[in-house]
Amino acid sequence: MANLQDLDKLDTDKLNTLEALIFDVDGTLADTERDGHRLAFNQAFEESGLDWHWDIDLYGKLLAVAGGKERMQFYLDQFRPDWPRPNHLQEMIAELHRAKTHHYTRLLSEGVIPLRPGVKRLLMEARQAGLRLAIATTTTPANVTALLEHTLGDDSLSWFEVIAAGDMVPAKKPAPDIYRYTLEKMALPPQACLAFEDSRNGLVSAQASGLATIVTVTDYTRHHNFDGALLVLDCLGEPDAPFQVLQGQAGAATHVDLTCVQYLHRAI
Repeated sequence: MANLQDLDKLDTDKLNTLEALIFDVDGTLADTERDGHRLAFNQAFEESGLDWHWDIDLYGKLLAVAGGKERMQFYLDQFRPDWPRPNHLQEMIAELHRAKTHHYTRLLSEGVIPLRPGVKRLLMEARQAGLRLAIATTTTPANVTALLEHTLGDDSLSWFEVIAAGDMVPAKKPAPDIYRYTLEKMALPPQACLAFEDSRNGLVSAQASGLATIVTVTDYTRHHNFDGALLVLDCLGEPDAPFQVLQGQAGAATHVDLTCVQYLHRAI
């Protein structure tokens, strides 16, 4: 699963030891898409006087494209060829995206987008055990900040050694750029880390970076092809609310904790 072409150049202790957990955000830390980002996009469209509206089914199709600005362009290209393009289209899309971020942040502040089951517990356990944490996402840094601060507290940004987000790299997922950037900043080989994702695009991005990946699906991504994932679950689970294994082997685990991730890492 891991890229071993440069194995002789790497610190073998780091290959055998799990040192870091790297998390996607949307769909992975929180189920933000359907009742978060989608609503915020629609509010931005309405505020700008546009006749665009993304219902639940349409938004599921738009999620094939990573990145909010890219998603709006895809919508116009595939679903609104009739809509007249202004000369300043890219500037308009960028402004809509800023407005959407404002509405999304407000939704977070109202507490309508909680973390997914098991996320906070696993982050706390990892911190207590001294594991390094990072984020690798296509969403904007502002969205990451808003989600973390409203769900985990004002100091939660400091929990993550690297927050790689938005346009920090040239190409978004499924390109591997964001994960490669994160690994470079942490000075870690992929074999010393585990990634957490929720979508096919995210899995492909992580795999292309040499990262073994645990997937927790959402309603939008449950049907995706997750071949090559280390484990596919409905969620991380809690001690009193077990996960459902959709693909792979979790041993005797009923929820993802440090014992579980160490077991999975050894199985790579």
